[in-house]
Amino acid sequence: MSTTIENFFQKATTATMKQWPRDAVLYQPYEEEQILLAENASCLAVRTYLKMRNLPTALEQRANAEFISPGGKRTKLPVLRVENFIYAEFDHIVTFVDQNFGNTLSEFLSPEDKDVMRSSICLVEHLLTNAEHYVSWSLPEVRETVTKKRNGCVYPFPLNHVQNWRKEAAVQRQLRLTEYHNADLPKVMEVVRHLCQDLSFRLGDKQYFFGDQPTELDALVFGHLYSIITMPLPNNELAKTVSQEENLVEFCKNIDRTYFRRA
Repeated sequence: MSTTIENFFQKATTATMKQWPRDAVLYQPYEEEQILLAENASCLAVRTYLKMRNLPTALEQRANAEFISPGGKRTKLPVLRVENFIYAEFDHIVTFVDQNFGNTLSEFLSPEDKDVMRSSICLVEHLLTNAEHYVSWSLPEVRETVTKKRNGCVYPFPLNHVQNWRKEAAVQRQLRLTEYHNADLPKVMEVVRHLCQDLSFRLGDKQYFFGDQPTELDALVFGHLYSIITMPLPNNELAKTVSQEENLVEFCKNIDRTYFRRA
């Protein structure tokens, strides 16, 4: 009964949302000093998707971005506020935008290609997010010199240690449910390598995964790969692994130039 009422309320309140509001805001942690690898990938994927949809959104960096999130399965970030609605993470934000603001990026795809795209999105989100968590929190040289410093930098002592403990415990609980539990670094890199090989094969010599128009999959893959390649870490095995596929590197450069106008 409560679900029915909630669905009715959402349909009624979004019925008048025909145009993208001017005051839409995307919240994320501070990019230069705070954000972690997996969170950066998720935030960049959403920012890229909104740019591909040509939906102008103010970017607001906040130390407490994770704590204003309504929740999520992986990173709880970024957080999108559109009028009275708040959504977090790539999947939920894309679903909300597609349902309420016109045509989707993937509307030109056949039903079969849409199924392929959705399954690829699930696979990329699962494997790469968990690999990013693994590198950030399970490799001592990364955890101690980068992850804890960035995650705790916005909190005073001793709260910074409490927040690091809380965050690490949550990530390790998540990893225990995946194929990365008790895995060593070569095993994780093998999984990532196979995924990138599959993505490289699907991309081929095309501009985007399904031709000359971007889809949600392109935004998501770019967010992950670009973050992995560009974030400096004391252990760069993950960046080296994804960079082995030259067409994926060119794919990232193309989207970066097209939507962020960086050289």
